[in-house]
Amino acid sequence: MKAFIFLISIVMATTAAADGRSVTYTVNGAPYEGYYTTPGGRAPLVLLVHDWDGLTDYEVRRAEMLAKMGYAVFAVDLFGAGVRPTKMEDRRQHTGELYADREKMRALLDGGLKAARDQGADTANAVAMGYCFGGAAVLELARSGADLKGFVSFHGGLSTPQGQDYSRTRAPVLILHGAADTAISMDDFAKLAKELEKHGVAHEMIAYGGAPHAFTVFGEDRYREDADRKSWQRFSEFLKDVLR
Repeated sequence: MKAFIFLISIVMATTAAADGRSVTYTVNGAPYEGYYTTPGGRAPLVLLVHDWDGLTDYEVRRAEMLAKMGYAVFAVDLFGAGVRPTKMEDRRQHTGELYADREKMRALLDGGLKAARDQGADTANAVAMGYCFGGAAVLELARSGADLKGFVSFHGGLSTPQGQDYSRTRAPVLILHGAADTAISMDDFAKLAKELEKHGVAHEMIAYGGAPHAFTVFGEDRYREDADRKSWQRFSEFLKDVLR
């Protein structure tokens, strides 16, 4: 029954007309195109960071699911307006450039928060979440000392760059991981747990048995409905716990 209800919620969220809008903004003089949706009022904000194929319909669907739950969502663009890579080599290029330039990654995340604030979003009552590459970017934001209420990674990269740590992290971290992920191993998972514990960061880390990398991506061979439903439920509870 729970699985049926979850699937119905996905259908409703994806068949209903999206209430959000594209938002063009600039960071260091370059154009970016995010997506903003809100149920109105002073709704708590979720900053959503995309996977390695850029801000696509997938992130829009997730944003609208969150809007129906009462949250404003700004889906940030880390690649640039019109840059939505479809080839593997292009995806590796764009993500690789940001992995190699962490200051730029942080500037783009900060630029997304500013763009959300310019749209009227309450960035003082916000959580950052991301998928895959976006999950790694969210952890970068956590390490930067960003003043948010929480940080959530869905099957994201978990390694910490040399010279960085979690000593400046100011809010709880939630890691939702697939135990069958061959791209990000359970050794990476355990190492991050030790790092967070070392620095006294409040955290919860869940590994879903049988779930591979990208287990939340609708329509893909790697999609696992059970792990998607359970991780979304835990994420929903987390939002209720940390946001006002």
